[in-house]
Amino acid sequence: MTKSEFVISQPWRTDTRGALRWILSHVGRNWPLVLLIVAGASGNAMLAAAIPIFTGMAFDAVTGTAPDLSKLLLPCLLLVGSQTIRASMQLGRNFGSEVLGQRLERDARRELYGELLGKSMGFHDMHATGEVMARATNDVRELALMMAPGLNLVIGSGIFLIMPIIVAPRYHPSLVVVPVLFALGYLVSMWFYLRSLRPVTAAVRSTFGRMNARLTEAIEGIETVKGAAQEEREIARFEQNATHVRNAIVAQARVEARFLPLLLLALATGAAFGQALYLYGQGVITVGTLAAYIGLISLFDFPVFTSLFAYSQVASGLSSARRILELVRAQAVVDRNEAGYAEPMRGALRFDHVRFQYDLAGVDEAAPALVDVSFMLEAGQTLALVGQTGAGKSTVAKLINRIYDVNDGRITVDGVDVREWNLDTLRHQVSIIEQDIFLFSRSIAENIAFGKPDATHEEIVAAAHAAQAHDFISSFPQGYDSVVGERGVMLSGGQRQRIALARAFLTNPAILILDDSTSAIDSATEDQIQRAIERASEGRTTILITHRLSQIRWADKIVVLRRGAVVAMGSHEELLAQSQAYREIFARL
Repeated sequence: MTKSEFVISQPWRTDTRGALRWILSHVGRNWPLVLLIVAGASGNAMLAAAIPIFTGMAFDAVTGTAPDLSKLLLPCLLLVGSQTIRASMQLGRNFGSEVLGQRLERDARRELYGELLGKSMGFHDMHATGEVMARATNDVRELALMMAPGLNLVIGSGIFLIMPIIVAPRYHPSLVVVPVLFALGYLVSMWFYLRSLRPVTAAVRSTFGRMNARLTEAIEGIETVKGAAQEEREIARFEQNATHVRNAIVAQARVEARFLPLLLLALATGAAFGQALYLYGQGVITVGTLAAYIGLISLFDFPVFTSLFAYSQVASGLSSARRILELVRAQAVVDRNEAGYAEPMRGALRFDHVRFQYDLAGVDEAAPALVDVSFMLEAGQTLALVGQTGAGKSTVAKLINRIYDVNDGRITVDGVDVREWNLDTLRHQVSIIEQDIFLFSRSIAENIAFGKPDATHEEIVAAAHAAQAHDFISSFPQGYDSVVGERGVMLSGGQRQRIALARAFLTNPAILILDDSTSAIDSATEDQIQRAIERASEGRTTILITHRLSQIRWADKIVVLRRGAVVAMGSHEELLAQSQAYREIFARL
């Protein structure tokens, strides 16, 4: 079973041992549609074969020794009736395949989205957002196209392929030779064709993903691009990636251009016509039989010409499925631990010889972020973490609620290792306000209530008051219903941080971590925010990662970090007297 932080309960089980197994496990749930497609394709092929049969009957009626035009009535009626039925069966087949494709796309999106949310931060650190988005959008869309028109035409062409073999012997046993030889040649050539298609379709999907990743990165960093006047350079990089996509598509087109069944069709048509003429010359078959046989051979046109794009569509869909499964099967570093400890949290915290190292893509031996970190904090106490940039302060915060797991040592909350806590329970009772505040493009009220979706309006307003955010929210024309824009672009840095504070206050966590969360607040507001934090800290464990002297001073305990290690610990007065490292930091502040 795939290890995951979070699991969306699906109404089905899928087989992720391979791309084909995974697709079949999705398709198998819709077996009535599959039966409709197969029945429609079979009926379409059989009634298509009826056309040359009835045409042969008409030829014999008017070319015999005693032509009788009245005999044309029956073949005409049979032809009209059969093709009317055929049209309805084609409608059912096409409708069924389109519905099947859309259901596969919908279910695959749901499964992949749930899996992406369930992966830990270690997974997301290793995968570019644009690449993931390409798989979640374009690759998933390829699955629907693989069903319709891809697999729809493949099934139809397969049945068309066998109809001449079944019908031709009714005219003369030897007439089965050319259809059988063509079918064998077709199957062998298609096997080699699909082998050649697999790597080139995979290359198309891969280069598209890289192009999309670069585009997403440039758009997300558009302010930096414009600020550094690097638009032309980014355009050149994008053009380079677009060229790689173009080259991959052209390489696929070269494989598709070497389509041997087209040559086999020409040879089969010539051989069949020659054989039929010979038998007619010998008086073995009639003109009607000759016309019917050539009409049967023409049924091979459908599998040959549809195979030009239908099989490449199926190959592309399988390549997309493999790329999607790479994400689905990727193991999360952190697991949900549903059976773990799930009691109300008091907030006593202990780091016991903790070591942690980020697993960075392309870096074999990254320097540890934390080395042998140990400290204790009683429930309800306040801890200030200080140190230079890169000392490991934010990493400490991310280990407490298991955004990442430690490599060595242990972290306990209320005496229980955080890895033994139920992950949902742990995270619901630990709230982190980070430096880089993320707000959703939703209303202010929805952003405040993000951690508590069932909060009443009164509770939201009370949390905003506590975070000193109510006044500026009320100044907006739509108040709490104002939409903040993507990442909160409509708000200032200080306003975003106060919204984040309100979000944390609303959830009433047992452990509150403020990661330099007041850095963008002006001096006039700082005293109000400070009082709000002091009120919020009452009765709960609080960790302050800050450079504000006003916050460092009133902490019960201060831990000084340098290069991921604890170099000093104590109260403000003790550290001023005993720690040169703290005095240096304090002097710079």
